Amino acid sequence: MKPLHTRTLWAASLALALGGCSIIMPPPTVDAIPAPQWQAPLPHQGAVGSLAQWWQKQGDPLLAELIEAAQAVSPTVAQALSRVESARAQRTAASAALLPQVSAGASLSRGVSQPDVPVATSQTVGLQASWELDLVGANRAVSKAADAQFQGTQAQWHDARVSVAAEVATSYYSLSACRHLLVLARKDAASRQETARLTGLNANAGFAAPSVAALARASAADGASRVTQQQAACDLDTKALVALTGLAEPDLRQKLASAPAAIAQAAPFSIASVPAQTLAQRPDVFAAERDVVVASAQVGSARAQRYPRLTLGGSVGALRYSSMGRESNLETWSFGPLALTLPVFDAGQRKANVVAAEAAYVQSVASYRAKVRQAVREVEEALVNLQSTDARKQDTAVATAGYAESLAATQARYGQGLASLVELEDARRNALAAESAQLGLVLERNRAWVSLYRALGGGFEPERLSEPPAVSP
Repeated sequence: MKPLHTRTLWAASLALALGGCSIIMPPPTVDAIPAPQWQAPLPHQGAVGSLAQWWQKQGDPLLAELIEAAQAVSPTVAQALSRVESARAQRTAASAALLPQVSAGASLSRGVSQPDVPVATSQTVGLQASWELDLVGANRAVSKAADAQFQGTQAQWHDARVSVAAEVATSYYSLSACRHLLVLARKDAASRQETARLTGLNANAGFAAPSVAALARASAADGASRVTQQQAACDLDTKALVALTGLAEPDLRQKLASAPAAIAQAAPFSIASVPAQTLAQRPDVFAAERDVVVASAQVGSARAQRYPRLTLGGSVGALRYSSMGRESNLETWSFGPLALTLPVFDAGQRKANVVAAEAAYVQSVASYRAKVRQAVREVEEALVNLQSTDARKQDTAVATAGYAESLAATQARYGQGLASLVELEDARRNALAAESAQLGLVLERNRAWVSLYRALGGGFEPERLSEPPAVSP
């Protein structure tokens, strides 16, 4: 038998030799370089605000209140928060595997163990420890994957909150535009009704043909139908906000009734001129990048299963034995065993696990690069839409003013009998379409701002990744 110091030296040498066999993982970070600059023009000039508190800086407290309410009741946000808690627990478990595991035990017994032996009492207490020496980095790879997964779920929680905020803002702006269109429709319907009344009086007096009166009545009915249709659209938008925010419909309608009558203008915010800097603030891109880290670590973990594993155990205990008034104490300890496990044959299972992990890594890299391209596209599209709405703003205002002036002049001539009802209806139709288009352009621009807010990550800052609140039981 080899001396004790020889066996110890042999075990230490084996541990050092295995420690040099560290696993090789694929790169946890990959290149996904976007264009060096934006191709669409940036929509701001001069001082701009921060994206993080964008909703609060628009001068519309109701919008900020609705967004906060929606985020509180959103199932998407709640599910994302639950995933954060699960990832946090997995990270703790993975980190614990790097440290020794210690357990304590105690026992008490009294009885006769053998014939003709007096009754005896024995008490034992002890500590048992075990530790897997992470020679090739298998546990470190699992811990790294769990940490990256936790960071990714945090980013997904932020992304869920940004998505809910964008959805609420879009619905809110749609309702705001709908309410203004309803006011316009009611004004137009009242004008048509008055025209029909006057035309009916002229027809009864013989100054207008019955067909003209019929056309005026048809126009008034069409205007009333537009009001009904627009009112239904506003009701649907209101109910959509009720579903998003979880507020009672009467309470929401009361809040909307006291909201500012003017259409809210989206406050501008800064946009980095370098796409790479902007995309770093996208929580979904950050989460996809973390997925690559997770996949890389999982490849390392799968490869590590093909290497030997070394575990070390030990225990410390104390025994008290008492019988017939006599007591004896005994202390015990042990170091070991130092156990080496060698994978010999598994019918290719470990190799298949490595192949599967490598395939998942390739897929995560492709998904990350696709996410970057999609993010660039979304920002570019939002910039194009903003530039388009800005370029059309002046033309739309001129068209609205011109058609309104033409309608006023045609109404005056119609009242003097110098214009036909057909001319009046054409002028009214043009004025209504122009005014509706102006309101639609405002809505389109606000939606473009919301899309840009969403495309830029909604104020997400990876370097200051905030901790989500704990899930309530």
